[in-house]
Amino acid sequence: MNKGILYLIPSPLGDGPIEAVMPAGVLAVLPTLQCFVVEEVRTARRYLSAAGLKGHIQELEFHTLNEHTTPQEVEAMASLFDDGRNVGLISEAGLPAVADPGAALVALCHRHGIKVVPLTGPSSLMLALMGSGLNGQSFAFAGYIPAKADERKGAIRRLEKRSMAENQTQILIETPYRNDSLMADLVATLDPRTRLCVAVNITCPDEFICTRTVAQWRKQLPVLGKRPCVFLLLA
Repeated sequence: MNKGILYLIPSPLGDGPIEAVMPAGVLAVLPTLQCFVVEEVRTARRYLSAAGLKGHIQELEFHTLNEHTTPQEVEAMASLFDDGRNVGLISEAGLPAVADPGAALVALCHRHGIKVVPLTGPSSLMLALMGSGLNGQSFAFAGYIPAKADERKGAIRRLEKRSMAENQTQILIETPYRNDSLMADLVATLDPRTRLCVAVNITCPDEFICTRTVAQWRKQLPVLGKRPCVFLLLA
């Protein structure tokens, strides 16, 4: 049976003109698709409308893939590609399938011999690394670390130890409402000489990227609030 293609479609990291952050090639692909697998339908509709599909949203087909989607439901999505139909995968923000439930759909496509085409777009992780001044030759994405205070401090110490042993930048993220508590734990736990970068609301008008030693951060902590943040450290 002829199968379609899965297009991995980047989305903006925040509000602002779509054309300022999304390549023309991505915007050209969107009108060619009628079926989308998305993390949140409302967000995807708003993005597609801003990207030039306003007035055509009701004609589109949406399927949800998030942390609540079961393996069986993901497997059933293989039928979306029947008869050569192409499908677009959209994350809540940034690149799909990176720290994102959409990775399950990409894995399914590989199992079924369905072509996967990743499209270029903004990545908060890579943009933060680029802007940090830390080691871009060796780095690791640690994702989300534990939320409980004792477990989190232990994870921070392990990341710092690894960074020191391998001269490797460690990249981590947090659920936005815990940004300030994570920042406080990082500053309280890390060695004063460790460099810590905080990258906030990347590509947005209030973008803030700053690298300082932990000793310097201790003198004045930023108020991060619930804005999307990426944290990077190098011991």
